[in-house]
Amino acid sequence: MSPFVKVNQMCALKAGRPKALTRDDAETIAFQAIGFLAEEPSRMARFLSLTGMEPDTLMAGAETAPVQVAVLDYLLGDESLLMVFSGHAGLNPDSVQVARALLDGTGWD
Repeated sequence: MSPFVKVNQMCALKAGRPKALTRDDAETIAFQAIGFLAEEPSRMARFLSLTGMEPDTLMAGAETAPVQVAVLDYLLGDESLLMVFSGHAGLNPDSVQVARALLDGTGWD
């Protein structure tokens, strides 16, 4: 196999992967997710109902990793909502999982 073919195959594999995210990127995704939920009262109401989180707790903790992880977990648990959010935010849906892992401290390989 030609070295050029190998390089092209490797580039194609990398193109399908989500962009390498930093912790700042992960926090931005979490903030976008909170905003996305807040745009629709029914989305926010369902999130609060299913997580048991109070609105004050969400707003006070929006900059903390546990609240950010909870929001991303919620999106990751509902594939259709995840797809809507990803499209809305212009993100690869896999980026949400990567962001969640970074915020949780488990990292991403």
